[in-house]
Amino acid sequence: MPSSDVSSPTAPVPACPVPADDAALAVLDALPLPALLLDAAGVVRHANTAWRTEVAALDDPRLVCLPGRTRYVDLVSGLGDDAATRAFLGRMRDLLRGELDEVRHDCALDCPGGTRWYQLVATPVGGTGSVIVTHTDVTARVRADRASTWLARHDPLTALPNRSHLHRLVDAELQRPGRGPVSVLLLDVDGFTDVNDSLGHGVGDELLRQVATRIGRCARASDHVGRLGGDEFLLVSPDCPPEGATLLAERCRAALAEPFAVAGHTVRLGASTGIATTAAGASPAHAACLVRDADLALAAAKAGGPGGVRVFAPALQLAARRKVALRTELEQAIESGGLVLHHQPILHLPTGRYTGAEALVRWQHPERGLLPPGEFLPVAEQYDLLVPLTRWVLREAARHNVAWRRQGLDLVTGVNLHARHLSTGTLVDDVLAALEEAGMPPVNLVCELTETSVAEDPDSAAVQLAELRRRGVEVSIDDFGSGYSSLGQLVNLPTGVLKIDRSLVAFDGDRHRHAAAAIAAVVALGRACGIQSLAEGVETAEQLALVTELGCAYAQGFHLARPMPAAEVPGWMAARGSGRRPRRWPLQAAGGKASR
Repeated sequence: MPSSDVSSPTAPVPACPVPADDAALAVLDALPLPALLLDAAGVVRHANTAWRTEVAALDDPRLVCLPGRTRYVDLVSGLGDDAATRAFLGRMRDLLRGELDEVRHDCALDCPGGTRWYQLVATPVGGTGSVIVTHTDVTARVRADRASTWLARHDPLTALPNRSHLHRLVDAELQRPGRGPVSVLLLDVDGFTDVNDSLGHGVGDELLRQVATRIGRCARASDHVGRLGGDEFLLVSPDCPPEGATLLAERCRAALAEPFAVAGHTVRLGASTGIATTAAGASPAHAACLVRDADLALAAAKAGGPGGVRVFAPALQLAARRKVALRTELEQAIESGGLVLHHQPILHLPTGRYTGAEALVRWQHPERGLLPPGEFLPVAEQYDLLVPLTRWVLREAARHNVAWRRQGLDLVTGVNLHARHLSTGTLVDDVLAALEEAGMPPVNLVCELTETSVAEDPDSAAVQLAELRRRGVEVSIDDFGSGYSSLGQLVNLPTGVLKIDRSLVAFDGDRHRHAAAAIAAVVALGRACGIQSLAEGVETAEQLALVTELGCAYAQGFHLARPMPAAEVPGWMAARGSGRRPRRWPLQAAGGKASR
């Protein structure tokens, strides 16, 4: 309520002189803003035309004032009895006493068409004891400010809290006195990208709204659900231990597994979930740390396949730190020569001579010793280091090959490439630059790509591989038979060698007949297309005898030779009377179909 010195509306109103200058009142009426003239006691003496028009439009009886009878403080207090209003009335009292030069106040007015906001500005009329109060409609500005504030905290697509607001909500829960365990669930929608790509972003947006609704239905009343971005959602669950969070994740997964109907399509999705929990009574962590831990758990869940649920454990953070450290060390190794190449000899079966070798990268780690590719290639792929690593391998392999030639050893060197190198568009230039720098003949190099990497963009791959063969470099399809081998792809790609995957070669006794049939089919198919075959992963004498009998041109594997440092290759070859490539390797040397 107003301060105690403000008179009651039923008390007699004392007479107070007010300027009766008609010209002054005319000026007040000419103001575009609704305005009231108050006397020294705060009684309304005149309401201008704009005020009367505004009151008539609002049709609110609380705003009706009778000049000479209505006290302004009573008019305002009738609109609300909150702390801000009471403070305004106190300042009005000081203004009427001459203790202030101006009073401002923002007032909200509930109207049938929605809340409207007015800025009240009271200023004394110099030397008269009177006060003019103007009322500016600031509804548009307030709504714009509130909309801007809302957008700063919410995702406009789903109307859920966004990343920054979610972090504030998590921090608030972590700082809450007497809190229990706080769990955050990071959900990644499995299969959403395919829907976006196939049905369009409009359908994808509607699908995300439906996903948000379903997750919200799974949440408890005390939970917060928000969207971090893309197809990732965060569910903040206070007073929820890991077991309860796991049950909640399973509930969300089951809800999202139900078919979605969107734009005339039936869509099926799933969800992978990472969970992180701060125990009750534990020192409050930051929201960013808790969400980071959930993200690590999510990555571990997705590594196990779609639909997984994983609870964060400190080992995940340790592994992430090691991976980041490994990335930095690998970058330095590529730049400073910390990598080494080993070479696995390749046997030409018709002549029984070793005519080539596959270059295999190793990392001579200063602390962990010699690391095989499986220890660091996944890190290179994750952090976009595959292309610079491959450039290093090309240069080093070419340098080794030229050094062997100087020792009278004429070998073909195979180098593995990656699909990412195809996508850069620099593959041909990188290969030719390595050859030119070392002085290596193009016919001594075979570029190997897996069939799955070529399948990502077969048209682009065909153009680049054809250019390599035109320049004299042979092309090999690695791991053929391990994926969804395409006959059309085989016919259209400019390829000279098929490397039969070790999964076909490494048969057991029960699979001998089936493996033989598969290998024979690949050999016959390659021969019909003018392509030679190489059996990789030969680890037993029986396997070597089979691939020889079935007509493979080349073989490699531990039964024949293990990878070895470049310096050991000449002596190893000399001991076996090998080191000269056959006239039909590569195919270009015998007029093969380099233009295919």
